[in-house]
Amino acid sequence: MGVPDRPTLLLLLSLLLIPLGLPVLCAPPRLICDSRVLERYILEAKEAENVTMGCAEGPRLSENITVPDTKVNFYAWKRMEVEEQAIEVWQGLSLLSEAILQAQALLANSSQPPETLQLHIDKAISGLRSLTSLLRVLGAQKELMSPPDTTPPAPLRTLTVDTFCKLFRVYTNFLRGKLKLYTGEVCRRGDR
Repeated sequence: MGVPDRPTLLLLLSLLLIPLGLPVLCAPPRLICDSRVLERYILEAKEAENVTMGCAEGPRLSENITVPDTKVNFYAWKRMEVEEQAIEVWQGLSLLSEAILQAQALLANSSQPPETLQLHIDKAISGLRSLTSLLRVLGAQKELMSPPDTTPPAPLRTLTVDTFCKLFRVYTNFLRGKLKLYTGEVCRRGDR
């Protein structure tokens, strides 16, 4: 068994440190451009969705939670400037983070929260924090700071969910949809 090459070693080390919330100073600045990184988070989200698959009989939320709408009009998305895409992704990621934290609080207040559900909520929180850090490296947060004379971005489309299954489905679809489209475009532009 040989020693892994340097980029692979950095990727593995980064994947270990990011979920801990530790800054990854040795990580390549465009780590999110490695498709394996985003696929790992998508897989975790899909696992959480699968655990709660029985939406009708699965654990329900004691109140509705607002989440970003994950539908993508591909024609409109391709016509958007990358800056507009960044704003939509950043706003969606922020709202999704708030929604998962709200679900965590509701779960903590329940009489006997299922242990596996708590584990997936904790993983989602960790994953969203890591993705937020990785998006900062791409400069997505800078796009929110627009000059005062520009028109404000369109309001984020939202919907409400009432089960953990629906919450995790939105989480999965957001990562597979808007986040993946945005990072793919930014990474392509950076490779030119």
